[in-house]
Amino acid sequence: MLRFLVYLLFLLSVAFASSGIVLSIRLRNRLKTDCFSSLMYLQAFIYAFGFYGIWGQIVIKTFLSEFVSPEAIVRFSNISILLGLPFIVLGWMMLLKFSIEVSGRKINNPFIVIFLVINLLLIVGLGYFISGNSAVLPNYLERYYFIILGLAYTIWASLSILFPSGKSGLLPKKENRILALILIVFNILQAVSLYYYDDRQWIGMIFIFLFFSGNSFITVYLSYGTSMNPDKTESDLGSGFDGSNFDEFCKQNDISPRESEIIREICNGLSNKEISDKLFISLQTVKDHTHRIYIKTNVKSRLQLMHMVKKMDK
Repeated sequence: MLRFLVYLLFLLSVAFASSGIVLSIRLRNRLKTDCFSSLMYLQAFIYAFGFYGIWGQIVIKTFLSEFVSPEAIVRFSNISILLGLPFIVLGWMMLLKFSIEVSGRKINNPFIVIFLVINLLLIVGLGYFISGNSAVLPNYLERYYFIILGLAYTIWASLSILFPSGKSGLLPKKENRILALILIVFNILQAVSLYYYDDRQWIGMIFIFLFFSGNSFITVYLSYGTSMNPDKTESDLGSGFDGSNFDEFCKQNDISPRESEIIREICNGLSNKEISDKLFISLQTVKDHTHRIYIKTNVKSRLQLMHMVKKMDK
C-alpha cells in the first residue's frame, strides 16, 4: 500500500511540475512581461531541486538499500542533497526577482551576483562542516538551511508584493495580498512538515506533496484567479469596453482606430503574432502600435494596459 502511495505521489509531482512550468510559459508568452520569465525559471529551478534533491534520495534508498551498506546509503543521500542545493538557491533568487518585478521595481545585476555568491558560500561551508559530521547532514540541511532560508526569502518576496512601487505594480492590491498569502501559507506548511519529519514516511510524503503542489498553485492562481487571466474575453472586461467609456478612453489618450483594435485584442489575451494574423498586418506593425500605445497611456506592460481598460467601468 505504501509503495503504491509513493508511486502515486511521484506521478502527482510530475503533474504539478509540468502544469507549473507550462502555465508560467503561457503567461510569459501571452503577457510579454519580465516577471513571468522569472516565474518560469523559478518553476524550473524549484522542480529541478525537487526531483534531484528530494526524489533523488528516495530513489537511492529504494533501489540501493539491498546492495550497499546503510552508511553508504547515508553518504549517497547526503551527496544528492548537496548537488541539488544550487537549484534551490537559483529558485530562491528567481522568487525574489519575480516578486520585485511584480511590485513594479527593477532588480539590478550586482544584487544577483551578491545573492548567488553569499548562498553558494553557505553551501560550500555546509559541505565542509558536514564532511566530518555526516550524521547531521539531513537534519542540518533540511531543517535549518532549507527551512530558515526558505522562510526568510519567502517573507522578503511577500513583503515586496504587498508593498509595490507606487502605482506601477502589476496586480491590484487585493490580488497582491492573496498572492503573498499563498506564498507564506505554503512555505509555512512545508517548513512545519519538514521540521517534524523524523523518518516517518507519511510526514515525508506530506512535505513532498506540499512542496510540489504549493509551487504549482502559484501559477494556477496567476493564470485563473487574477485579472491577468490569458483566457479573458471581451465580455469579461465589462460593458464599458464596447461603449462610450472605451471611446472616451481612446479620445483622451489620442488612440487611433487601429490602435484601439490592438488594445481590444491585447485585452482578449492575444499574442502579437495572433493579433498580426487576425488583423492582417505585419508582426512589426503590431509591435510598433503597441509601443505607441504604451507611450500614450503611460503603461509599461500588457497587464497594466489591461488593468487600465478594466477600470473604465469602475
